[in-house]
Formats: sequence, structure tokens, C-alpha cells
Amino acid sequence: MNPHYNQNYTHEEIDAVLAKIKSCVVKNRYTISLNENRQENICFINEYNLRSDKQKSMLMQIQTEDFCYSLQNTKIGYEYEVLYVFVPQIQLFNADGEEETVDVYTKFNIIDLPSGSRTVVISFHKRNKPVDYLFR
Repeated sequence: MNPHYNQNYTHEEIDAVLAKIKSCVVKNRYTISLNENRQENICFINEYNLRSDKQKSMLMQIQTEDFCYSLQNTKIGYEYEVLYVFVPQIQLFNADGEEETVDVYTKFNIIDLPSGSRTVVISFHKRNKPVDYLFR
């Protein structure tokens, strides 16, 4: 596993991280990155016809056991940010209408602001590399 990946967490610590993420989602204080650097997210959403209500539902299904690791953001100016990776297995319908279980790679940035927390879902696509789950 990448030496920059951190799995040094207790179940309770990840429970707290996930609670903060889900609180942001419930309050619609989240965004899924869909810019030109996030083509994989756009393709995934289009492939499975994931409307915003389904995207939100998928984010709310994530469990502590879906946690893989955290890592430091490497983007210039954002090195202080910690990104959290979860890979839930979610039942989705493909373009042919067939149900399949998809490993959904999700990477979150939690931003604490004076007005409250926000979360940015940086990655939201099919898993494209091997992952190690911390609690499985």
C-alpha cells in the first residue's frame, strides 16, 4: 500500500469523520467535483444515470466499515487538507437495466468553516485500483 496512506485510526475516529460527512450531506452542504479534472466522476454518474437524489442516497449508505485510508492532499496550497477514502459496495442498475454490485471509490475533503462544515466529494466513481479496508 502507498506509504502516504494512513490507516492509523480507531473505529470511533472514523465514526466521527463519517458522521461529519453525512451531516454535511443531509444539510446539502456538499458538492461532488465535476470539473474537467474529474471526468471519471462525470462518466460514472452518466453511465448509471445517477440523479442528485440517488447520489445523495449513495453517500448516505456509506458505513464506517467502508473506510480504507486517509491521505494528505498533494495539490499546491492545499497540503494541509486530509482526504478520506471510503469504498462502499452499492447496488446500481447499468445502462442495460441490469442490477450490479459496484465498488464506488469515494474521496472526501471536509472543510470546517465558521458557518459550519462542508464536504467536497473529490472522487465518486468505480474503484479503479486495489484498496485495503481498515475494518474488514
